[in-house]
Amino acid sequence: MQLYKSQNLKVYNSLSGKKEIFEPINEDHIGMYVCGPTVYSNVHLGNCRTFMSFDMIFRYFKHLGYKVRYVRNITDAGHLENDADDGEDKIAKKAKLEQIEPMEVVQRYTVDFHNTLQKLNFLPPSIEPTATGHIIEQIEIIKEILEKGIAYEVNGSVYFDVVKFSESNDYGKLSGRKLEDMIANTRELSAQDEKRNPQDFALWKRAEPQHIMRWPSPWGDGFPGWHLECTAMSTKYLGETFDIHGGGMDLKFPHHECEIAQAEACTGKSPVKYWLHANMLTLNGKKMSKSTGNNIYPSEIFSGDNDILSKAYAPSVVRFFMMQAHYTSILDLSDDALLASEKGYYRLMDAMDNLEKVKIGSTSDFDLAQWKQKCYDAMNDNFNTPILIAHLFEAVKHINLIKEGTETITEEDKAILQQTLNTFAYDVLGLENQVVVKDDSNTLDGVMDLLIELRNQARANKDFATSDQIRDKLTVLGIQLKDGKDGTSFSVN
Repeated sequence: MQLYKSQNLKVYNSLSGKKEIFEPINEDHIGMYVCGPTVYSNVHLGNCRTFMSFDMIFRYFKHLGYKVRYVRNITDAGHLENDADDGEDKIAKKAKLEQIEPMEVVQRYTVDFHNTLQKLNFLPPSIEPTATGHIIEQIEIIKEILEKGIAYEVNGSVYFDVVKFSESNDYGKLSGRKLEDMIANTRELSAQDEKRNPQDFALWKRAEPQHIMRWPSPWGDGFPGWHLECTAMSTKYLGETFDIHGGGMDLKFPHHECEIAQAEACTGKSPVKYWLHANMLTLNGKKMSKSTGNNIYPSEIFSGDNDILSKAYAPSVVRFFMMQAHYTSILDLSDDALLASEKGYYRLMDAMDNLEKVKIGSTSDFDLAQWKQKCYDAMNDNFNTPILIAHLFEAVKHINLIKEGTETITEEDKAILQQTLNTFAYDVLGLENQVVVKDDSNTLDGVMDLLIELRNQARANKDFATSDQIRDKLTVLGIQLKDGKDGTSFSVN
């Protein structure tokens, strides 16, 4: 029997605003779509958190025995600055700045995206379609919405008529917004505006002469609106109605709201059964922002090459840190939080290693069946990873007591405990047992103090060959020296 038949999973559905028992449209198959990155820069750490949340959900569905088709797109055209209907395409703007082809920008940052996610031990999605690979499908959807009278064409651009749509549909039902309130709180259109209503959004935009990324269409050369690609790709690969649509909380309005409107206008059906949204990541209690400098990239955390954290952190430590918060909660990244997560991560890994070596007894002092079901109960409660991790540390406590000889475990229970820990720590949470030097050990600190002192002496004696040799040998070992005004420090990569 598949595990999902014995587990009562509940998910928080943003559309209903409550937890609901998860019942897929087809009993053993799940279709899940998650909005992927716009590839015009290195992947943002906050985006990594969102994608990690859905990687964890994907992993748990697979563990329960479902056949999952997981679609996560790549936005490589049509996403204008400030998520607006006017302005420059983010990718085209970067291409102009760097004087390269837009697809060079796309390739560079798609590779960075994949490399970063691989370090964080993500499973690849089933399908990873691109916006530019589905221009034909997007044009066909626009034609259909135009035919139904819920869109209009102006000077080579096509706009979705929100007011017309709302005559028979509920625009705003996902975000809880009322169209009347939106209308009351928006400015009147100027003479230059092409839209009939400020709430209308672009399905297709006319390409001005200077616009690099452009495709032919029945309305002239242009490019698709940002919201349209997800409707085209999700329905193509998952059908007109599918189980789960995920993304960041910031996409709920207008992006996901517009997706619902497009799909309902086109098919007459509600496109998604369960809408799941992951919350944001802050840095030292403030919103992450490149403009204010309150920002850090994943690669800077792994290398230690930043001015925010005291040291480098392994990717699995970062993943463990993120899993310690519920995916719907705001999570604050700080050096203290990462240090605490690092200690917890190593404590869990050490206990799992120690379980291999414990002595076997004739009885078990640990109620394994009850503990195991508590782990499932946590995940079945809208993927509650922090509660799951608390239960894993309950097992850690028992493993340490067994190791000390104050508790016992049978051979059979030991095997079940090992399998369950491996399942939840590795298969579901996606952790890896990354054996790295713990640079908080007194031994390492002492050795490094000595090597830094010898290097300083060599530099003072102008023996730069020896100085460079010490630095280069340490780099090969994964230890980076950082020379600053307060002296030389080190970090372990």
